[in-house]
Amino acid sequence: MSEYLSADKKQEIFGQYGKSNVDTGSPESQVALFSYRIAHLTEHLKNNKKDHNTQRALLRLVGKRRQLLDYLKSKDIERYREIVKALNLRK
Repeated sequence: MSEYLSADKKQEIFGQYGKSNVDTGSPESQVALFSYRIAHLTEHLKNNKKDHNTQRALLRLVGKRRQLLDYLKSKDIERYREIVKALNLRK
């Protein structure tokens, strides 16, 4: 991966939003990781408006995060509300 997302940073994200530092599979930890990457790409696009490959990657990430949030909402509404509140997502 890129330098902006080191293994230590990933473990920190998984530890904060998942069940443990190695909890890479839970929807909460994946949504948190996608949110971090989305924020990074958004900053990149502010400076590089014509970078269409990054723009496409950003849209794909947003879609993946949306799918995970929809899944979580259908399975456990409380966990969904917690992660949305913790990450300051829109809803």
